[in-house]
Amino acid sequence: MTTMPFAPRDYLPVLEELTGAFAEALRTADPAAAVPDCAGWTVADLATHLGNVHRWAATIVRTGEVQPQNHTAEAGGDLVAWYAESAQLLIGELEAADPEAPCWHFGGAEKTKAFWYRRQVHETAVHLADAGSGHALDPAVAADGVDEVLAVMLPRVTRWHAVPQLPGPVTLRATDTGDVWTVHPGEPPALGPVDGDAATVEAPARDLLLRLWKRTGPDLRATGEAAEALLAAPLTP
Repeated sequence: MTTMPFAPRDYLPVLEELTGAFAEALRTADPAAAVPDCAGWTVADLATHLGNVHRWAATIVRTGEVQPQNHTAEAGGDLVAWYAESAQLLIGELEAADPEAPCWHFGGAEKTKAFWYRRQVHETAVHLADAGSGHALDPAVAADGVDEVLAVMLPRVTRWHAVPQLPGPVTLRATDTGDVWTVHPGEPPALGPVDGDAATVEAPARDLLLRLWKRTGPDLRATGEAAEALLAAPLTP
């Protein structure tokens, strides 16, 4: 079983690994290639988005305050170098930060800088998959990403979407880590004790993570109407 969330600074080597893998994927990718799960985006658009998210998050971590968003600001001539610089700006701010210091964020968790260590790891992990990288995501990290969606994003889902309408509880199982979450109907739905009569979704943790972020590739074992409803509902920004 995965202990979630990790200690904030334990995310830093993972973030360095994932941002490095994303930069490497950019070096060999066609910038004009389409990104299947990001409608209308090219690889260049994806890299521009992620680099700007890193810079936005870095500024929030440094100031502790909400910042304006512009995730389409142009990168300039060398996209790979600009992205790598964006990642290093973020990592530098997180290394210098006190994770327990007060800080704005948009999730349903304590308002401290700790949120951004975790959030930027999973932001990068999902977009690394979007870039078509074959990088192997640690199952424990992927399970932590599932937990972030269900425990931190889902409580604030009405910031972005209508409340998911579930006809009953849904138990999600990560088949490679043994982690289990049960989502119960509510306004919004919330995690609760495992229910033996719940609908079920089973898959390796990475596949669960990508499906919760509405990526289309992973094949899950889902049983029950409530499971289908949860997988169809938008849960994240």
